[in-house]
Amino acid sequence: MPVLCTPQRPLDEARLRTAVASANLPTLAMVTFHLTGDRRWLHPPYRPVRSAGLGPNDDGGLDEAVAADLRAAAVEALTAWSRGAEPAVPDPDPDLLRTMLSTAVGEEVPDEYERLMREEMGFTPDPGPRPVRHDRDFSVVIIGAGISGIAAAVRLQRAGIPFVILERNDDVGGVWLTNTYPGAGVDTPSYLYSFSFFPRNWSTHFGKRDEMAAYLAEAADHFGLRRHIEFGVSVDSATWDDDDQHWTVTAGGRSWRAPAVISAVGLFNTPKVPNLPGLDEFEGPIFHTADWPDDIDLTGKRVAVVGTGASAMQVVPAVAGRTGHLTVFQRSPQWIAPNAEYFAPVGDDVHWLMSHVPYYHDWYRFRLAWVFNDRVHPSLQVDPDWPHPERALNAVNDGHRRFFTRYIEQQLDGRPDLIEKCLPDYPPFGKRMLLDNGWYAALRRDDVDLVTAGVARITATGVTSDTGEEYDADVVVLSTGFDAQHFLPGIDVRGRDGTALHDVWGEDDAVAHLGISVPGFPNLFLMYGPNTNAGAGGSFIFVAEAQTRYIVDLITTMTEDGIGAVEVTPEALDRWVTDVDRRHARMVWSHPGMTTYYRNSRGRVVTNSPYRVVDYWSMTRDADLADHRTTPVPARAV
Repeated sequence: MPVLCTPQRPLDEARLRTAVASANLPTLAMVTFHLTGDRRWLHPPYRPVRSAGLGPNDDGGLDEAVAADLRAAAVEALTAWSRGAEPAVPDPDPDLLRTMLSTAVGEEVPDEYERLMREEMGFTPDPGPRPVRHDRDFSVVIIGAGISGIAAAVRLQRAGIPFVILERNDDVGGVWLTNTYPGAGVDTPSYLYSFSFFPRNWSTHFGKRDEMAAYLAEAADHFGLRRHIEFGVSVDSATWDDDDQHWTVTAGGRSWRAPAVISAVGLFNTPKVPNLPGLDEFEGPIFHTADWPDDIDLTGKRVAVVGTGASAMQVVPAVAGRTGHLTVFQRSPQWIAPNAEYFAPVGDDVHWLMSHVPYYHDWYRFRLAWVFNDRVHPSLQVDPDWPHPERALNAVNDGHRRFFTRYIEQQLDGRPDLIEKCLPDYPPFGKRMLLDNGWYAALRRDDVDLVTAGVARITATGVTSDTGEEYDADVVVLSTGFDAQHFLPGIDVRGRDGTALHDVWGEDDAVAHLGISVPGFPNLFLMYGPNTNAGAGGSFIFVAEAQTRYIVDLITTMTEDGIGAVEVTPEALDRWVTDVDRRHARMVWSHPGMTTYYRNSRGRVVTNSPYRVVDYWSMTRDADLADHRTTPVPARAV
């Protein structure tokens, strides 16, 4: 069950001594400084070294004598706190907090993080949304009950704004409900990939599908959202009426009316099934990973997996050894990062620290956020003077290439054939960085083959490559990703004057101000819209919370100021798109050396955000009506 508490005194002091032995030492140093105010915990030999990879760096690079000293001091300080002593530094001033942030991760953290982390850590708590006027008839239709829909619903509920959620599935959870393939899980640490307002004692460092689905279901239950959800409702259309300033949302012959609509349908909701000749001819089971059959048994079967993206990289290690033979068809290799914690359980001692020790959870989460969110961002920028643009963007990115190449060579030592197949020829982070969950170990197996030829067709009994080789298969798994370039798929959205949103966007060139708003579509707010995907990694949940804050701020302003319709101006959208494209032009995702779903048919990056997380948080912290056209609510509706 989730942990929903602020650490309370007194502590079980014997339990404390045991748990501290398992503590993340850089986090523990921050806790000890808060409690004692002793600045030695911010300096060598207690200052941690910078983590070389993506792990939590639990020992911080401290030698054992220094670690023992820190643990003893932490126990003493926490014991005093348990007995009633107040923290010496309960609310660090801005300069001190900046120092603490950099100290905690062993490297310089930009100054602008101070404002973000002050709020995230509760030193300046988020005041929450302003309550709406209760004499105003205002409600919201949310489409989708995944991560974005839950985040939006919780924020609306706090503001006292009525809402209904229309969900096409029979439960909450979005992609974490529907993706049930073996090995499915999160490639962002659990303690980061979770709502800030709903913490949990995670069983593993990287949550697996079942636990993620349970977490989202528990969130819906905890906040009483199910009474607002209509399940089994697949939305067909949403139409704006300019006269009465309402949207009409239709599904299966039913309709719902509300002044505002929030699209929370997500980015990865439509499986991409390749148009391969012979798909209908295969005599055995053939399915996309997103439609994994509950009753499929791969034991002893010859299985062909088409694709080597994120889902394939989870499926293959999970089923290798159970299948009779596994053939994996790779269009292009992926850069993969090592992570020793991928399958590691989170122990009871760590759970106890998270729940009982003040400041511990927040500092632990910050350290994960720094490593997985914005730390890598500077290395994604093109250095025009870098002499080897074909292999890397800059010197740091080239260092990443060398590091990841060494890892591939170590994992595939003695298999030069696999090294040649698995070594990408494009810069690191050109595609989403994946974590090694046993991928290379699976490829080394005698009963696994990696085929780098393309798939030409599916036959009745297997797969034929574009070199003419035939591979027998009893089961074909299409691990071919999702159609991420077409937003709001299958929903006919009509704005002012009946304009169709998909006509405005064209075939695959969606744009929205902040990824949220489109001119001509009043009171329509998109979540996980164009250019908001964190391509370098990190937690979209943080982005979703930033978006809901912005959207609900706009809605509450509407209720306060008697605004009936609000829409972003074309000028604001043009400024946004121009800046997004300008930034992308000098970033890795515009590099010509790889194909990626990030770019549309004209080469424009349509999915990914070029900004740091801290930048987007700042942009969406407060809604600016100067970027919007507003229309007063008709007098009869007030």
